Amino acid sequence: MTSIKLTFAHLAVSALALAACTGDDPNNHSFGPFEISAHQEITSQCVQISLNNPDPVYVSSVELTTGPGFHHSNWLFVPESVFFGDDGVFRCRDRDYNEATAALFGGVLFAQSTQSPHEVQAFPPGVAVKIPPRSKIVAQIHLLNPGEDSLHLTPTIKITPMAETEVKTLLSGISFEDHALGLPAHLQSRFSVECDLATLHNERYQRDPDFKLYYALAHYHDLGTGLSLEAIKPDGTTTMVFTTDHRAGDTLGGPINPTFDMTGYTKLRLTCDYFNPRDTTVGWGVGDQEMCVFLAFSDSTSNWGGGAVDDDDPPGDPTIVDGNVMSYKHACTVFALDAHQ
Repeated sequence: MTSIKLTFAHLAVSALALAACTGDDPNNHSFGPFEISAHQEITSQCVQISLNNPDPVYVSSVELTTGPGFHHSNWLFVPESVFFGDDGVFRCRDRDYNEATAALFGGVLFAQSTQSPHEVQAFPPGVAVKIPPRSKIVAQIHLLNPGEDSLHLTPTIKITPMAETEVKTLLSGISFEDHALGLPAHLQSRFSVECDLATLHNERYQRDPDFKLYYALAHYHDLGTGLSLEAIKPDGTTTMVFTTDHRAGDTLGGPINPTFDMTGYTKLRLTCDYFNPRDTTVGWGVGDQEMCVFLAFSDSTSNWGGGAVDDDDPPGDPTIVDGNVMSYKHACTVFALDAHQ
């Protein structure tokens, strides 16, 4: 991978530039434009698009079109009053934006595969994410240009709604992460967190997990070779929920078909695989560092999240599996927030 020089040069766009609807389609929104110099990385910028919706919007699909250099973005919906300010591009820190606060006040709408220039997130018929009235969508955007030429991007995001009468199932988000990464040099490695959902699910609902998973997305960088999510029963029996061995730049998500029913299972295990050809250890982070993130949508009335989320946690001592893979395991923290359904 080309070594990336970390810079936060000012984008060639005013922080007050307004996002606009594209053409005659009120559901297709443009934002930017963005100018990214060669070898430039920008992680400090956010985007806001007000939907001006007096009624709920039931989203059946989201289409993001960006182009090369638009590394990653997570889109959430929040009330208009949260992160107050004009539509368009702004510095995230100017409004104290972070995804945890956005999830607390709203919910997950869409997540982009790493470095994917065009992606469609579509749910089965009758299945939707509900955006409450008077909402806006927000995202922290990660721009990364490893090439020798500057890039000019004019992205769009299209939200396709369905009629309320057609909605049978409402979705909420699930996201687990493993920040305790330390990819050893010149070796294959595997990092896992095993997360017990049963304790918190019983506290909230007086029963073990019984929700269904409908859609899944992986997030890792250039050194990632795969991600898997397994469901675990109390007796230790495991079943694969989702897996991908696609590389950064490919679509790393899609529908779980058939949907996966968590009934009888109490834990989820997130595992990320890597090969590090470099001379140095690679940790959690942006630029030339790595990530291990799983996002899914379920019909639970809670947004679920957690993992190993302390950036300062070391990976711990490995064991060797499959002959030559350094395997690391870390404890998992689980939390749940009421979904705005």
